[in-house]
Amino acid sequence: MSRRRRRLLAALVAVPVLVLAGIVALTAWAVTEDGGLLGGGPEPVPCADVLHFGGAELPEGAEVIGECEERGFQDLHYGARFRMPRADVEEWLALTYPFAPVPETGGCGVHDADLCVTAEDPAGHPDAGAQVVRVSVEYEDATTALVRFSAFTL
Repeated sequence: MSRRRRRLLAALVAVPVLVLAGIVALTAWAVTEDGGLLGGGPEPVPCADVLHFGGAELPEGAEVIGECEERGFQDLHYGARFRMPRADVEEWLALTYPFAPVPETGGCGVHDADLCVTAEDPAGHPDAGAQVVRVSVEYEDATTALVRFSAFTL
């Protein structure tokens, strides 16, 4: 085989290999946790926006814990954690999500929840964007409840 044919053959083999390597590298970058095309790690957002997305407002006397977060690309997931007076939890849930099923007191399947509720298509605010809201409540003591709030699209 002549030198010219070997170079041509090497070029014909190298181009598809380089294209395939580029596709693999781009795909790996797109699905990383650190960002990329598909979203990635959680981004801090105002807690009022998180609750508003889920058709709710921060209850009276509540104290936000940590940062509220947004995660997602096509489907959005918002999360918040806050403490509130234990005595106000059930009333807040009933007023915020009157269409939701009765809160469960067992088998919530998350954390050490004492109470949980899942509301689909929340309509607490006219422009709430979530399709599903999950609220789990852990009674920390006789007066305080830890609330984990998540609102997301499907």
